[in-house]
Amino acid sequence: MNASPGIYFDNAATTRPDERVLESMLAVWREDWGNPASGHRWGHRAQRHLLGARREVAELFGRRPADVVFTSGATESDNLALRGVMARAEAGECLLVSSVEHPAVAEVADALAEEGRIRVRRIGVDAQGRLRLDDLERALEAGRVRLVSVLAVNNETGVVQDLPAIAERVHAAGAWLHVDAVQAVGKIPRASYAPVADLLSVSAHKVHGIKGSGALLLPRRLQLRPLVHGGGHQRGRRPGTESAAQAVGLATALRLAVESRAEAAPRMESLRRRLEAGLHDLPGLRITAADAPRAPHILHLTLAGLEAEPLQIRLDRQGIAVSVGSACSTGAVSASAVLQAMGIEEDRLHGALRISLSRESTEAEVERMLELFPRELQELRAATA
Repeated sequence: MNASPGIYFDNAATTRPDERVLESMLAVWREDWGNPASGHRWGHRAQRHLLGARREVAELFGRRPADVVFTSGATESDNLALRGVMARAEAGECLLVSSVEHPAVAEVADALAEEGRIRVRRIGVDAQGRLRLDDLERALEAGRVRLVSVLAVNNETGVVQDLPAIAERVHAAGAWLHVDAVQAVGKIPRASYAPVADLLSVSAHKVHGIKGSGALLLPRRLQLRPLVHGGGHQRGRRPGTESAAQAVGLATALRLAVESRAEAAPRMESLRRRLEAGLHDLPGLRITAADAPRAPHILHLTLAGLEAEPLQIRLDRQGIAVSVGSACSTGAVSASAVLQAMGIEEDRLHGALRISLSRESTEAEVERMLELFPRELQELRAATA
């Protein structure tokens, strides 16, 4: 596949689909397009692909095939996890979420709180974006916690949470732990998130798969109420005709990400460190969560006294794609809730920029960025002085 013109540094938003993923899907779409629920040979061929994909996804994360629910992506997976579990809760039971969650969790928590049947509490973070374990302990000790939801890797800052320590406390209190691992797969070791999570959300398009494909992994014994109704597909947990092609594409993308991590993650880490070294002395620029454990692919920074969007536009004109925050909140006028929870100063909240790499990123791209970024920043400061 020929690369798109320019330099793409917005991989935390989405990644370029891998040819191997596309080919795996096209083979199913072209030849085995039957309904997997049908009892004839066309359905049987599609069902074999679906079962194979389910088995592969399960094995990647140390689960059983029955634990895998295919979804349209991590947003649906997160909604299904929170709403599905808390729908079975008794009135007054509690959902705990961190104060730096993705909107797919944070907004569901808000909606559940407004509905009033259950309680929702947010757990604070320190200035580096790490969950305060003492706050978590106090919330768990208060009792009647049914579910705790925590991002493995923050999609804005790249901060990695200490999930083994979190899980130890959650499970000791008899609660379930849901982990959104979208930014973790292929970036940090599976042992740091997969074995400790009861429910795990994953997505294809963050790991060189296609949009519209994801999964929620959960223990079969966990009773979950579906978001929609209309059939017994996927043991009634997510009714609707399954797409064998999308399941195969998800499995392929996740497998390639996991298999390439040992080589790709250190290389991304090296590129990120090179970017940090070249940018951190620029006037008014600060690396976010510089002292926290971070995933190798995300570099988040803030600029004092500047709006980040004009800089994003200037870089785009130079053929470089970066993000002014989470792509899921593009168009929002309010400052990032994640940065506010971390206590980032007011004059930096709208000067937030995210540079995110992938296994396809190169040294040449980084060097070009280091050549253009300081110049564009200097010209922007001069224009706004």
